[in-house]
Amino acid sequence: MIYIDGSYGEGGGQILRTSLGLSLVTGKAFKMVNIRSGRKKPGLLRQHLTAVNAAKDIGSAVVKGNTIGSLELTFEPQAIIPGNYHFSVGTAGSATLVLQAILPALMFGTAPSTIVVEGGTHNPFAPPFDFLNSCFLPCLEKMGATIVCTLLGYGFFPAGGGKILCKIEPVKKLNPINLIEKGKELSREVVGIVSALPRKIAEEEVKIICSRMGWNLSEGKALTVNSPGPGNIVYGKIEYENTSEVITGFGQRGVPLKQVAEGVIRHLKDYVKSGAPVGEYLTDQLLIPFALAGRGKLRTLTLSKHTTTNIEIIRKFLDVTIECISPDKNIQEIDVQGEPYDVD
Repeated sequence: MIYIDGSYGEGGGQILRTSLGLSLVTGKAFKMVNIRSGRKKPGLLRQHLTAVNAAKDIGSAVVKGNTIGSLELTFEPQAIIPGNYHFSVGTAGSATLVLQAILPALMFGTAPSTIVVEGGTHNPFAPPFDFLNSCFLPCLEKMGATIVCTLLGYGFFPAGGGKILCKIEPVKKLNPINLIEKGKELSREVVGIVSALPRKIAEEEVKIICSRMGWNLSEGKALTVNSPGPGNIVYGKIEYENTSEVITGFGQRGVPLKQVAEGVIRHLKDYVKSGAPVGEYLTDQLLIPFALAGRGKLRTLTLSKHTTTNIEIIRKFLDVTIECISPDKNIQEIDVQGEPYDVD
C-alpha cells in the first residue's frame, strides 16, 4: 500500500488522477489522505469522484472513501477490463481530466476500448478538448499509441453537458521520444467560439489576436455552436514539426472580450519567444507516458508547482529517475530514465 498526502505540493486533483492512473497500470494499491484539503471546497468534488469511479470500474478495484467531500481514499486495483464505458460528471467538471485518469491503463489493455465521458469540455480549470486533441494525443501517437477522440458536444462552464467519445487501441509498450526542438512551423490559427451569445464576440476576439500576433485574418475563424448553456472561448494554435501548442482564453461574465484576447496573446508570445517546444500544461500531461516508456526528454518553460508535484507522485509508483536542469534562463529540460512498462 502506497501512502500519499493529498495536500502535498500543489495539493490539487492532479495528485489523485496521477495516483489512479499509475495504480491501475502497476497494480499497486494506495491510500490517500488530506485530499484537496487546502482548497476552498476540500475533498472529492463531482469530477474527482467520477474519475475515481471510472478507475474503479475499469480496474475492478476495491475502493473506500468514494463519496462527495471525502478527504480519504483507499484504492486497490484488481484487473484491467477493457470494453465500452460511459461516464457522466453531472456538472461542468472536466471530462478531459476524467479521461486523464483512465487512459494510461486502457492504452495497455488486452483489447480495444470505447469511452464516452459527459461533462465540461471547455472550462477555465482544465485543459479543453482542443488541447487534448491537438497537443497531447499527437505526442502519444508518436509514442505508438492509437487514441482517437471526437467532440460530440460542447460543454461550457458552468452548464457543462458536453460529450467526448474516445476510442483506444491497446499497445504492448510505448516508444520514447525527445521533444527538444520545435522544428519548422507548419500552421497556425485562431479560433473563437460562442454558444448562445452574439457571434460578434468571437469575431472581435479573433481579430484582436490576429492583429497583435501579426497573423493574417484569414488564419482566424469564428464559430457558433450548440451547447446546454452559454459560453465563449478563443484559442491560438501553433503547429510545428515536433509539437503543437494551444493557448485558450475563456470568456466570463463581467470580463471584457479584449481582456480575454490579451491573455491569449501574452501566453502565445511567451511560448513563441521561449523557443521551448513543450508548453506548461503539455509538460504535465507527458510526464506519465514518458515514465511508462522508460525514457524521454523534453524542453519546456519554468516548471510549475503542478509539474514538480506530479513528478513526486510518479516516483512513488515507478522506479524512475526524473532530472530537471535549466540550460538557459526560464528554460527547463526534463530527462526521464527508468524501466519501460511492457505488457509482456
